[in-house]
Amino acid sequence: MPRMKVVLLVLAMMASLGVGNALAEDRVHATVDCRAAGQKLAYDCTFKLTNARTGAALDNARVTIGADMPSMPMAHNLPPVTATATGAPGEYQARVRLEMHGDWALHLTVAGALRDQVVEVRNFGEQGSGPPSRKSPKPSGHSKH
Repeated sequence: MPRMKVVLLVLAMMASLGVGNALAEDRVHATVDCRAAGQKLAYDCTFKLTNARTGAALDNARVTIGADMPSMPMAHNLPPVTATATGAPGEYQARVRLEMHGDWALHLTVAGALRDQVVEVRNFGEQGSGPPSRKSPKPSGHSKH
């Protein structure tokens, strides 16, 4: 019987600390589309944000986007820009200005009813962005959903 009391005590402590809620916490799912903006190394990016668990669009969020090159840590690290809502459910846009073509890790910080950070690696070229090149290392930190 003492063993059962210990198990119950541990479960009660976890519940009081909110550990169960943290495990079921909702996350952000981001779909990213970036197209050349007509200026050298400038891209107009659209971010569609949803609740990864429910699929509901994330409206009224504050979204900032930073960028760095996974292949050159600390060499190319751009300051964040703020995205604006487009009016479509869960959709935001921002202009991102990079320093060179190649794989860039976009760091999305989402705040509002749902708070999360998402990292999306994209390969940027003349026309816009696509999947990352195979040689690009994965970013450290929260990975894409």
